[in-house]
Amino acid sequence: MREKFFERFSWVSLVLNSFRIIVIILIVVGAFNTLQGGKYTTSQWVSLSVSGLAQGSIYALIALGYTLVYGILLMINFAHGEVFMAGAFTAVFVAEAFKESGFLDSSPLLAVTILILVAAVVSTVVAVILERVAYRPLRGAPRLVPLITAIGASFFLQYTFRGLYGSGFKSYPEVAAVQGTWHIAGNDIPIVQIVVFVAAILLMVALYWLVERTKVGKAMRAVSENKEVAALMGIDIDQIIVMTFAIGGALAGAAGVINGLYRPQGVSFTMGFFPGIKAFTAAVLGGIGNIPGAMLGGLFLGVFESIGPNLILEGLGIPAANQLKDAIAFTMLVLVLIFRPQGILGERLTEKKA
Repeated sequence: MREKFFERFSWVSLVLNSFRIIVIILIVVGAFNTLQGGKYTTSQWVSLSVSGLAQGSIYALIALGYTLVYGILLMINFAHGEVFMAGAFTAVFVAEAFKESGFLDSSPLLAVTILILVAAVVSTVVAVILERVAYRPLRGAPRLVPLITAIGASFFLQYTFRGLYGSGFKSYPEVAAVQGTWHIAGNDIPIVQIVVFVAAILLMVALYWLVERTKVGKAMRAVSENKEVAALMGIDIDQIIVMTFAIGGALAGAAGVINGLYRPQGVSFTMGFFPGIKAFTAAVLGGIGNIPGAMLGGLFLGVFESIGPNLILEGLGIPAANQLKDAIAFTMLVLVLIFRPQGILGERLTEKKA
């Protein structure tokens, strides 16, 4: 009996389970202390939640690019943050021209739509070239090779756009139509947050419809399930992979402009790094390769990043908790990998896929 107990006993499981218990206790204690203290009103919690949803919807749009590529090729495109940067950085010059001409204020809806299209086209072109030059020649290589290539491509794109647009910081001009607040259910909600959230949701719904209801979407799902069988059924694998990169790139470009409406400052050649890492965290959180999971993961991460420092860290007595929101995102990635590696909506991969 004793020998069987030691055979089943695992120090790794003991450490992980102990860590899980400690994390849960810290979260409960921190949240309890904060709520009991009554420092924040209901209106402030609502404001933080809406702000988190707006930011999370941007993460979700970028995360969809990660999850689409992983679903098809089972690889992580770590250059996707720079695809996001390419569209956002290019569109800021168009936005400045629209502001100077008065077009941005006289026809804000049309102007922002054009900005989204410009950014989407630029990011799509960058994503397609990236697939053709960097990834397609390595399609049959070991998994680590395209991963290293993606990191190299990320730095290449950063410094290419630094050479094209300079190393200085730019900012999107403010759109007068989305300034101010709306009074909803007793709370003043910034209009820009509502616009950002609604625009991102519409794009995510459009993608879900494309994947689930169209012939292209069916082909993408078939290639994701089994490339060899899909090829035997007459599906052009290369074409579907290119379309996957193009769709992911277009969504990332649109996210760049939407992010510019929400947070105008800080547009530069390095702007894709943190949003890219956080979007990857969102994709893993929701279940990498799962489209609804990426959407849910992005929204959850945005809300947790917005509320977490105030709700948990302040309750634990950690000073300057609001400055640790980036740490919250990366801690979330570690916790997801420990508690539920397959993500919220993900499935445990078979040995063949893993």
